[in-house]
Amino acid sequence: MNNSTAATQQHGFNLIELMIVIAIVGIIAAFAYPSYQRQLQDTRRADCSGALVGLGNAMERFYSVNGSYLGAAAGGANTGAPAVFSTSCPIDGNTATYNITIQAATTSTYMLNAAPTGVQTDDQCGTLSYSNTGVKGVVGADAGVTWQDCW
Repeated sequence: MNNSTAATQQHGFNLIELMIVIAIVGIIAAFAYPSYQRQLQDTRRADCSGALVGLGNAMERFYSVNGSYLGAAAGGANTGAPAVFSTSCPIDGNTATYNITIQAATTSTYMLNAAPTGVQTDDQCGTLSYSNTGVKGVVGADAGVTWQDCW
């Protein structure tokens, strides 16, 4: 082989090799992306379950001052958006993934709900619930999903 032939040879990838690499990356991404999305949903749910417990603490402070859970919602109502805490998750004001409401407040009991909204709407856990006795639950969860899976 002479010097002129060696200088003109090119080194690199041919089209077939490049297409094989792209196919492998595509297959890996097809498995990784749904897992990533599921992890994001789990993270947003965990953030909101913590916010529900935080609202429960705010309800207990409200009870300590007023001797009742009645009137803790906006406008002094017994149900609806809480006046004593954030009305959505995340509580830092970013795009809402859950709407928080007070359900069935009485003098001595309450039930709190966090209903998924926006990108969280198709969450398998449905609406998270939390009571004055610390009972955690889910409403409208997919078949076979328990509150332990979601909290």
